[in-house]
Amino acid sequence: MSAQKELNQQEPTSRVTTDTRPVQVLEADGSVCPNATVPDLSDEELLSMYEDIKLARRFDQRAISLQRQGRIATYAPMTGQEGAQVATSYALEQRDWLFPTYREHAAKYVHGVSLAALLKPLRGIREGYAVPDGVNVMPEYIPIATQIPQAMGMAWGNKLQGKVDHAVLCHFGDGATSEGDFHEGLNFAGVFDVPAVFVCNNNQWAISVPRERQTASETIAQKAQAYGIESVRVDGLDPLAVYQVTKAALSKAKNPAAGERRPTLIEAVQYRYGAHTTADDPSVYRDDDEAEEWKDKDPLDRLQKYLYKEGILDEEIDAELDERIETTIKNAITEAESVSEDPELMFEHVYEEMPDRLREQRDELAALREKYGDESFEEVLE
Repeated sequence: MSAQKELNQQEPTSRVTTDTRPVQVLEADGSVCPNATVPDLSDEELLSMYEDIKLARRFDQRAISLQRQGRIATYAPMTGQEGAQVATSYALEQRDWLFPTYREHAAKYVHGVSLAALLKPLRGIREGYAVPDGVNVMPEYIPIATQIPQAMGMAWGNKLQGKVDHAVLCHFGDGATSEGDFHEGLNFAGVFDVPAVFVCNNNQWAISVPRERQTASETIAQKAQAYGIESVRVDGLDPLAVYQVTKAALSKAKNPAAGERRPTLIEAVQYRYGAHTTADDPSVYRDDDEAEEWKDKDPLDRLQKYLYKEGILDEEIDAELDERIETTIKNAITEAESVSEDPELMFEHVYEEMPDRLREQRDELAALREKYGDESFEEVLE
């Protein structure tokens, strides 16, 4: 056993105990849990949600393959988390704003960002980071937790401007709860009672640090008590449960009942099946069979089984969805790879005045391009 794994498995000394049961709608076999209420979604909406989750998983697999081939840069996989991502964005209205991390590819897609736009920045195309016209999605955040106070600020601004029908939804991971930005953002959210929903995607690992080493609190949700706001734990591998609690939180943010506080902290309990990024090797710090235990409650399988039980989905429809998904992803890759950008643009906007060392690098690049031509330039670099 590696030293990292041994350290991870040491038990913490104490915890504050609370009710840790997450909200759940679907059992692992696709049946409805006793006393659970299925969200009010039409058959078409349920099929659409299923298709988007399935597309997200297929896209994830293709993106990892593209990175291994050197066609995109380092990529953050989302398999295991795509159900919660899709479900939270289904709860959003078009006018609501989404603040994602570097892993919320599916959440961004469902809220209006094209698959090609997700791939472009990973290919070094700057336009992929731009906020598309008419799409309320902020660019992805790489530094941990920095989006939390910014999301709070936008929500506060909306409140001050009287935009009572606008809400902000902010994603972050369990590791972000150890950052000062998390505490500052939620504290301000509570003080100023802003219309925001904070979704902690508790995938059990902040790179190599397990959830047990992140905090001595029994749950992440209970941290909301310190800021005077409400919280809820939800089974993050149950798309219908995630949709249900997110929809309720967004409704409360926009139109709270008497005595209710607008902001909510949602802890979506889930699991990152794969690596933190394609530059990570999870076998160094966790046991390989750990993910298998969580896959028994897989969000895609669980929703598929439910839809089959309800007669909403069958093999023919499933095959049609597969074909459409494959075409959509193929077209997105083609579009993303058809766009090129002058590589010398990477030197712009780094400094107000370009230093000599950077100017020398730019000139060296220009000389290589002139000598070999752009068509063989990549081969020269290799």
